Amino acid sequence: MLESIRKFFEQNLSPVAEPAEAAEQAATPGRDRLAIAACALLLELAHADEEFTEDEACHIEEVLTRHFAVPLDAARELMKLADEERRQAVDLYQFTSLITSSYDEGQRMVLAEVMWRLVYSDGELAKHEEYLMRRLSNLLQLRPGYLAEARKRAVEAAD
Repeated sequence: MLESIRKFFEQNLSPVAEPAEAAEQAATPGRDRLAIAACALLLELAHADEEFTEDEACHIEEVLTRHFAVPLDAARELMKLADEERRQAVDLYQFTSLITSSYDEGQRMVLAEVMWRLVYSDGELAKHEEYLMRRLSNLLQLRPGYLAEARKRAVEAAD
């Protein structure tokens, strides 16, 4: 499993620009794990209502391309890898702990807003999605007031 992830990143995300950029990216291998962890959480949310829609898949692809600078084809492959990890995971802690230790509070709030937008991308909030968002916000150590603001912005964007 880890070998397939390593090959994916070597083939699709290896730097082709200047050597200085290559050295910088080599110094931050955790960025790749962060993308997988964030994608796994998004996929868990997308599957929470037991219906993974095309809108949800497009939303996740857009997040990966915009927030993690992953090309679209690579984003689709990353989704497959993250889905494998998500299915094999015993719980979500392995993903949330990596994000919590790597992201500051502002970055975690951006992720929370992205997650809320995903939840509302199909036009409705399922009971399981709301429960999972509360659970994830707890694991990501987000303050309830900030989380409510992120939810409000996501609802406004969905309207």
